[in-house]
Amino acid sequence: MRCVFVQFRCTPGKTYEVADAIYDREIVSELYSTSGDWDLIAKIYIPEGEDIGHYLSQSLFDIPGITRTLTTMTFRAF
Repeated sequence: MRCVFVQFRCTPGKTYEVADAIYDREIVSELYSTSGDWDLIAKIYIPEGEDIGHYLSQSLFDIPGITRTLTTMTFRAF
């Protein structure tokens, strides 16, 4: 499995609805609200052999209230 972190910017007032919808999809390992430019951050394990962009687009990015995302790939855990 491949670990990625996805940050979400939400429509004002919709962060809790977006968080609930993300959590309901049952694909995130961890989900946090954050301060700063992004509203939420999720730790997601992508199954081997899956195209990461396609997997995330099909699994999460169609949730209403998400206005922008930033995906950070990981390479090695220390």
